[in-house]
Amino acid sequence: ADAVEEYLVQLVMATRTPAKFDAELADWIAYGASPRGSISLDRCSRAHAWLAGRDFVSPEDIQAVLFDVLRHRIILSFEAEAAGIDQDRVVQRILDVVAVA
Repeated sequence: ADAVEEYLVQLVMATRTPAKFDAELADWIAYGASPRGSISLDRCSRAHAWLAGRDFVSPEDIQAVLFDVLRHRIILSFEAEAAGIDQDRVVQRILDVVAVA
């Protein structure tokens, strides 16, 4: 569905242009997910849905694989690392600020 695809894109865009979504994210992220991150999130979401016996992807499928897909694709800023912020906290913040379509 178009709405689910837009949700996926917005989650990845929150890593690339975090200031548009949240000032705190902008301070935490030095480099966001690449285009391959978007592709991986799409493929993993589809696989998660298929394993659940569905032929469509839901926002819950995206959320289920988001941490595993994005965790290693986000480079934190020095300030975030110094403050003890980890990638899981950043991904959780992205989930909190990006509205489900």
